[in-house]
Amino acid sequence: MRIGAGIALIALGAIIAFAVRDTSDTLNLTALGIIIMLAGVAGIWVSYRLANPHKRDDFTVIDPEVEKQYNTDPPEQVATRPIDVTPSHLREEREN
Repeated sequence: MRIGAGIALIALGAIIAFAVRDTSDTLNLTALGIIIMLAGVAGIWVSYRLANPHKRDDFTVIDPEVEKQYNTDPPEQVATRPIDVTPSHLREEREN
């Protein structure tokens, strides 16, 4: 059942429940209309759940090789001199 069919069932159930006069002793049209509307709501809910599955994992497995790229441990050796972060095209020629 798709969403359109669910909406059609809700509309049909509302017409039966509220627009049709109930004169029969054996069949309660108001109750029948409400049951049809509930079936339409259930159909819409099921079609939504099938179209949008929610996969909830308790944990995510990460490949150890990929995880190494994002390692945030500090480096073992610290630079002994200041690091020049000036772009190379703006640096002056230096003689060391």
